[in-house]
This record gives sequence, structure tokens and C-alpha cells, in this order.
Amino acid sequence: MSAPTTPDTPNTTPVVHEPGESYDGPALVGGVEVRVRLRGHFQPIDGLFHWWGRVAADDSLDDGRSGSVVTLRTAYGEAPARLSDRDPWGRFRVSGTGRPPF
Repeated sequence: MSAPTTPDTPNTTPVVHEPGESYDGPALVGGVEVRVRLRGHFQPIDGLFHWWGRVAADDSLDDGRSGSVVTLRTAYGEAPARLSDRDPWGRFRVSGTGRPPF
């Protein structure tokens, strides 16, 4: 049990990033700064964490090809990711397994 807080002793619990099931924010994909929206969940059948999402449209990613593996990096980590085809809005779908980059 923690001591009660008073005006003289404020609660100074540090904020710690807790891994979640989603991430929406800035990232680096193959060295290109982009915005990503990622989701994921633990799959008990194979025992792995599966994650996926979209990379916002960016002309700098024109070299991306379906099936290519890139490094996806956020402020919370990095992981290898597989790109898929662009959708009609110019966004790549991205997916990975294991420790996610968020």
C-alpha cells in the first residue's frame, strides 16, 4: 500500500509505455518518415503475436514492392514487416509476427 498523497507529497508515479494492441502515429519504414496505423493480437494457435496495419500514402515509398520486407521503426521499437500491394488510396498494407514495433 502506498502512502497517501498530500499537497506537500504529490503522487509522482512515472509514466511508462505499456505495450498495447494498437498504435497510430509516426514511424520509419525503410528509412522514410511516414504515419502508420497498426493493430495486433496474440494468436494462441501458433503462439505468436500477429500485427498488421496501413502505411499512409507517401511518394517516397514508390520503390516498395508487394512481398518486400522492410524495417518498421517507431519510438517504442522496431520489427521486420512485409509490405503488400498498394490500395486505391496509395497506402501499403503491412504485417508482421512476433514482437511488434509498438
